[in-house]
Amino acid sequence: MKKILACIDGSGFSDSVCAHAAWLSGRINAAVELLNVLPYSPERASLSDLSGTIGIDASSELLEQLTQADEVRAQLEQRKGRLILKHAEQRLRAEGVLEITSIKRRGTLTETISELENDAEIIVIGKRGEFAEFDAMHIGSNLERVARAVSKPLLVTPASFHPIQKFLIAFDGGASSTRALEYVISNPLLQGMECHVVTVGRDSDETRKTLGSAAAKLERGGYAVRSSFEAGYPDEAIQSYAASNNIDLLVIGAYGHSRIRDLIIGSTTTSIIMSCRIPLLLFR
Repeated sequence: MKKILACIDGSGFSDSVCAHAAWLSGRINAAVELLNVLPYSPERASLSDLSGTIGIDASSELLEQLTQADEVRAQLEQRKGRLILKHAEQRLRAEGVLEITSIKRRGTLTETISELENDAEIIVIGKRGEFAEFDAMHIGSNLERVARAVSKPLLVTPASFHPIQKFLIAFDGGASSTRALEYVISNPLLQGMECHVVTVGRDSDETRKTLGSAAAKLERGGYAVRSSFEAGYPDEAIQSYAASNNIDLLVIGAYGHSRIRDLIIGSTTTSIIMSCRIPLLLFR
């Protein structure tokens, strides 16, 4: 059975992750696997250098106290993780999801997802996590790392879920957006929804041809397509079109056709993720 990997951390975005995962599950008949990753315990500086300053006995006593504190903190983190997963399972069952598994790991989110993603159809992650600044112009650090590391489609969720009936593909002819296009055509996820495809750039025969080719492929895939050529900066033009047409989901490639890959992800995509208020289905 297909599987949705939903990453939750107890932040304000976790309920949204669950709601989007439930929606995905219903659309493609997939199980949901919940993932909660506890970070490694912070490294503590060695106290051996302090023995000459505060005395060996004091140093040993302090080390013992810190060790006990670490054990208590680890127990609390484990309990918190179990509660987060239990709450998420309840939310999913309330949404009608029947096949649910839960995984609790300690480590880094990126490494853990990389280990598990081969079995996943789509990975779901909140736009910002537990420790990110609650700022519309901030991307959670985990999201940055995951977006450049995973090979599977990545659904980035906003703070809340809204019904998805219209979607927009931002298409530039590059490898990432071509992969997104092919996925939409071959997968039942978005079938039956209102489909928009937009190309942004200088008005030329080549860009018009790129747009026409994408629209034709979508039509052959069974979609009724509204296509549009937009001038201007890609991030601004795409978001303006999405807002004007009440788009519910943006499908986009992580890297642009004409840009050298950034150290994180394509600059247009980064800008859109930072300010976009709708979910994004991201393809590398």
